[in-house]
Amino acid sequence: MADSIYTAIATSTGDGRAGGRAATDDGALDLTLAIPTAMGGPGGGTNPEQLFAAGWAACFHSALKGVAASQKVTFTDSAVVAEVGIHAEEGGAYGLSAALHVELAGVDQATADQLVEAAHKVCPYSNATRGNIPVTIDATVA
Repeated sequence: MADSIYTAIATSTGDGRAGGRAATDDGALDLTLAIPTAMGGPGGGTNPEQLFAAGWAACFHSALKGVAASQKVTFTDSAVVAEVGIHAEEGGAYGLSAALHVELAGVDQATADQLVEAAHKVCPYSNATRGNIPVTIDATVA
């Protein structure tokens, strides 16, 4: 294993996604977990898919800004929306899928598409999921 630049440490306690808690070792994150109503649960808390989506959106957004800066491309506004779906699979297993929607202002569509493609090669979440789950990515220019 390569030397880490940073290691995040989080612990799940209680009943995991079914009313448990997730917290980081530094106390910056401390959340109640709940099964979403769409999955037959009570809702009222976050869930692992939301946390994964938030992490990927933030990481991809940073990768996008880093790639743009390295290419000396500027844009006036940006956002990354990550959708992470959970799916029942054969044999009682579950799988994930994801869609990333990138919104950029101040560039043309070809530049937006190129930046998004480059960010997808840099982002650690994209690299970790590549070939493991279905992922779609699109860019919209405002």
